[in-house]
Amino acid sequence: QVQLVESGGGLVQPGGSLRLSCAASGRSFSNSVMGWFRQAPGKEREFVAAISWSDGSTTYFDSVKGRFTISRDNAKNTVSLQMNSLKPEDTAVYYCAADFDANMSWYQYEYDYWGQGTQVTVSS
Repeated sequence: QVQLVESGGGLVQPGGSLRLSCAASGRSFSNSVMGWFRQAPGKEREFVAAISWSDGSTTYFDSVKGRFTISRDNAKNTVSLQMNSLKPEDTAVYYCAADFDANMSWYQYEYDYWGQGTQVTVSS
């Protein structure tokens, strides 16, 4: 049974940093794509970043390019999202997701499994 468990959310001031982690278990992820999405109150869930587990290639939503970095640790079966220069508009629940068709997609319906989410609040 696939499980994705996010951690690392919290309250941070504008300009600060947070590192989110997603622990993946239940099957081999070696040929999957792992994505991070976020959903702010009253808004649609949106793509943030994705990484190919096999070759480490990445893609980012335009508004987070240069501020966020997605990475994976094959040995620990975790995917991380380093978020720097955080802005109030980054406030959302952040979700980790897995796509076993490895499409490197920005569309949430391409992803097969989801974590429960972790809250990130950027406020002074």
